[in-house]
Amino acid sequence: MRQLDRSAKAPLFQQIITHVIDAIQAGELNPGDKLPPERQLAANYGVNRSTVNHALEELVSLGWITRRQGSGTEVAKGRWGSRLAPQYQWQQLLRQAPFTPDPYLVELNRRKEQPDVLDLHTGELPTSLIPDFSFPAMRWEKILEAENSLTATGYQPLKDQILAKLANNYGLDGTGQDLLITSGSSQGISLLLQSLLSPGEVVATEEPSFLFSLPMFQSLGILLAGVACDEEGILPEALEQCIIQKKIRFLYLNPSFQNPTGRLMSLPRRKAIIAVCQKHYVPIIEDDVFGELDFGTPLPKLKTLATDQVIYLGSLSKLFGPSIKIGWLLAPSPLIASLASAKQRMDVETNIFSQLLADSALRSSTYEPNHSRLIAELRQRGAAFTTSLKPLTADWQVRPIKGGLYTWLTWRHHLLTRRDWEPFLKAGLLVAPAFLFSNDTMSMRINYTRLEAEHLTDFVQRLATVTKKLKTKEP
Repeated sequence: MRQLDRSAKAPLFQQIITHVIDAIQAGELNPGDKLPPERQLAANYGVNRSTVNHALEELVSLGWITRRQGSGTEVAKGRWGSRLAPQYQWQQLLRQAPFTPDPYLVELNRRKEQPDVLDLHTGELPTSLIPDFSFPAMRWEKILEAENSLTATGYQPLKDQILAKLANNYGLDGTGQDLLITSGSSQGISLLLQSLLSPGEVVATEEPSFLFSLPMFQSLGILLAGVACDEEGILPEALEQCIIQKKIRFLYLNPSFQNPTGRLMSLPRRKAIIAVCQKHYVPIIEDDVFGELDFGTPLPKLKTLATDQVIYLGSLSKLFGPSIKIGWLLAPSPLIASLASAKQRMDVETNIFSQLLADSALRSSTYEPNHSRLIAELRQRGAAFTTSLKPLTADWQVRPIKGGLYTWLTWRHHLLTRRDWEPFLKAGLLVAPAFLFSNDTMSMRINYTRLEAEHLTDFVQRLATVTKKLKTKEP
């Protein structure tokens, strides 16, 4: 136990907070570890119990620990990305790292460099499945000419292509709306957060959600509230209660092939959620980056059902790979004008070359055939994955794959802890456990698209070995 500096300007309770956070980040305290009782901590630090209690309450509010009557105090087991840095001194904030990655992710990324691992964590299509396009040669004069069509909201020919595709494929009406080109969906999310929200305001989203793993919320001081879901999607009653209790400013949804669960929100649930948000005047951000990877007839977008209430976010990065960073926001024209102005003030330009390449790909005669072949291959891989897991369905519940990149496996037996996921890393199975996206420890996200036919047998054997280890620990 480090001693407190009685001569320091920082109050003693703040020093205790720093000590505990440092111990967690250094791995001296792990998720689920118990902290000593208040009386013992007070004796160790040489302070009174009220000082210790103050520090512990602050750590609870920042998401680092949990306290329950009769169970004591322990390091939080849930979302690492939802843990905030204490904001009491500017100089201390400047010395701190802006975001502390989850220790599990640190180890997972280290193992990605090793041979013979199955990377089912990465959130992209494998290179072998990214559609191939032939791009025309472009003279410098052509690029300079293209810049004449570059508006504050993006390259106009590309905007026209995207708007036409959204209208033809999904019936999205562009009347009174405009489209802003961004450098991928992440820039779109960041732009919305920085332009429309202030520190301390709250965004509601599904529980679990990949938003809980993003560092931008912590750095901006914007809070996330997870709302319970069932197989049809986010629960309307739980959402309404959350809106009333937490003064929600926006609802962020991934209705089609949600990240991380791969769940497809039903049409009745979409309508019910919109009704709740209309009742309480809560705008919706609809993230549809997986919408192009639908195996069936697409359900109506939230944007179609409530045009002016929904900001629609899309991306080409999931189709063309991360090298073409092109996304977009579709929203009422006045809002897009304000966002475009904010984007310019932030000096976050979207590369003209990426826009030209994206425009060329969308206009190519091979785009539709390539897209159809991709969907056919993903459907085949999804079916093969589901079939291969049949011997393990007594141990793992598998969500049906209807599109997107991910499926969601849930352990059917005893309660798992974070430590129970270490055997996956040791077996070379790089997966995304639920605790990266929620307080749950019983499920995992798998990018099934990265498993070619020849890898399936190896995958099932490794998963069976890990499953056997987990079952030996069952009470």
